[in-house]
Amino acid sequence: MTPSEPSPDTQHPYSPATRHGDLVFVSGSLSVDSDFQPVAGRSEAMVAALERMTERLATVGATLDDVVKLVYYVTDLSLREEANEQLLAAFSDPRPARTFVEVSGLPYGSTVEIDATAVVGRQVPQ
Repeated sequence: MTPSEPSPDTQHPYSPATRHGDLVFVSGSLSVDSDFQPVAGRSEAMVAALERMTERLATVGATLDDVVKLVYYVTDLSLREEANEQLLAAFSDPRPARTFVEVSGLPYGSTVEIDATAVVGRQVPQ
């Protein structure tokens, strides 16, 4: 392990993100704060999950601009409207593909989890 790598964590033994060539795979980003406390509020939960994703992307030199696919896991299907608003606000054309799935529960009592696939250095069509 190099000094820049995080120490192993038995609660989170996976990579926040991993890069293989130009491809980036981001582990699910929850709607929690930095202390793993769930963020209250519908839009606020969406923002928190996207902030956690942005942090994870940065660990491998990627940004939201590199994202090509999102998967939203939510505990309430009616969060789709907030997810649509977030997609419009956070991503420019062409926006990432997206899957939206309702689940019965998420870790730490969160209401949203987003995972992503990104391609670093891709050419965006004009």
